[in-house]
Amino acid sequence: MAVEVIKKDGSSGPAGNPDADMASSESSDIKSNWATAGYYTGIYVNDEEKAIHGRRMMNRIDKPRTKSIAVPIDPNRRVSLTGKSQSPDSGDDDADVSVGKQMELEAGNAIQYRTCTWPKTAALLFSEYICLAIMSFPYSYSVLGLVPGIILTVVQAAFVLYTSLIVWEFCIRHPEVKDVCDVGQTLFFGKRWAWWFTGVMFLLNNTFIQGFHCLVGAKYLNTMTNGGICTVGFSAIMAVVSFLCSMPRTFSALARLATVSAFFTFISVLLAAIFAGIEDHPGGGSADTAWPKQGKVELLVVPLAGTSFVEGMNAFLNISYTFIGQITLPSFIAEMKEPNDFPKALWAVTMAEIIVFSLIGAVIYGFTGTNYNVAPAFGSLGNETYLKVSFSFMIPTLIFLGVLYASVSARFVFFRLFSGTKHMGNHTVVGWASWAGILACLWVMAFIIAEVIPFFSYLLSLMSALFDSFFGWIYWGFAYMRMRDADMGRDFYKKRGVRGWIGLCVNIFIIAFGFFNLVAGTYASVDEIVMAYANGGFGGPFGCEYNGLYIWRKADAFSS
Repeated sequence: MAVEVIKKDGSSGPAGNPDADMASSESSDIKSNWATAGYYTGIYVNDEEKAIHGRRMMNRIDKPRTKSIAVPIDPNRRVSLTGKSQSPDSGDDDADVSVGKQMELEAGNAIQYRTCTWPKTAALLFSEYICLAIMSFPYSYSVLGLVPGIILTVVQAAFVLYTSLIVWEFCIRHPEVKDVCDVGQTLFFGKRWAWWFTGVMFLLNNTFIQGFHCLVGAKYLNTMTNGGICTVGFSAIMAVVSFLCSMPRTFSALARLATVSAFFTFISVLLAAIFAGIEDHPGGGSADTAWPKQGKVELLVVPLAGTSFVEGMNAFLNISYTFIGQITLPSFIAEMKEPNDFPKALWAVTMAEIIVFSLIGAVIYGFTGTNYNVAPAFGSLGNETYLKVSFSFMIPTLIFLGVLYASVSARFVFFRLFSGTKHMGNHTVVGWASWAGILACLWVMAFIIAEVIPFFSYLLSLMSALFDSFFGWIYWGFAYMRMRDADMGRDFYKKRGVRGWIGLCVNIFIIAFGFFNLVAGTYASVDEIVMAYANGGFGGPFGCEYNGLYIWRKADAFSS
């Protein structure tokens, strides 16, 4: 990454003293932002792009609001939770926060963070997106209809790719950010409330996802053992196993597990689709295929007449949740050796998502239909062996994805507590004990969430509405506006011609849809959860009732 300052006379040169530049900017009454102040301006994506586009710049929108992931170790340094220095003689801003400088600073540490290559980052992304939630797509298609469902799948993927590139561009401009909370504070004018709001939502989002994996882990164990022990016991076992697997402290170490997780998930959903096609199907003429007495498989090309808004919204939120994962991207980029390579990983994963999600959802739905559909879709299979075999290949993902989000959350807290101390970059008793303690608290909270909201699809919908509205939509539409303002001013859309107007309209839509998703989605999710509680059938929170998947042929659930 090349960094140079475009000075007020139009000449360029290396970044100088930021305080002097600021003083000069203020004294000349220049617009009070860091682009015109000469602070880290002129950041080019790479030397090739600089040669092609000349002096195209990607300006910062604000000064650094946090210390970078790698700072010099000072045993006497004290830090606050937000990572700001408490030493009276230490400034708030690093003179150089470039990726190269960060790698230089941590070169002698036993634990190094800037170690991820783009293939390792791609493995992390694959493990995050190619996950159990894929098996909610047949359910979504059964409500939305096959054609609208596939269209929404492609459209959602396109929006996530676009906003993810905005996240990447923001991180390139601000290489000191460690996670989405740093992004939030920088994005909203350095306000401390923005950091705390983002931090709370960030931790809740990740902990809900951990809880989701405790819930599905218990569902899996119940299915395999036919209710061997109390369901709450299975949830506890899942939380303990996941806690132990969360102990590695760098993403580079987790990337190896991520590759295994993504591979087994792909095998799992592929087997489920194949089994759905080759098993005996309900509604046939023979006695063997007449189970259960629910008629022939019904396929919907468009939504069924009378489908309610709540049903449709929850089906869409299931699709949305599976795609949206921008909340972790700043954390991944912060550990990359070469952040400029991030789009390679992003494009590879997006193409794979569209193909896998659409095919698996359509194939399983095509063979099981609306009248035999269960979420997760393993439960739509009528053969007990097929169900258990395909579900079992999901074990690595059931554990790893919760582990990944636990690690992201633990890093967030740990870095704020120990940034700049020996405990962050070296193996110390205090460091490892604190890391384990943070993880333990997160998994206890996740266990509680899994027991309070024990519904697969509705928990997905609620998480999508509450958190994806901000971290999948609202933040990144606003980030686009602020970055273009830093480069070209408030009327950037006029200066860029048609591209400017299209960008403005698209990002206004992104922000507006995020707020719609928040309000309407939360209403729909809560309404479904309330109705599920009213209908009963699960025994209440912290219960022992069976929550596994029923086998259609064995249970003959609808035979009467």
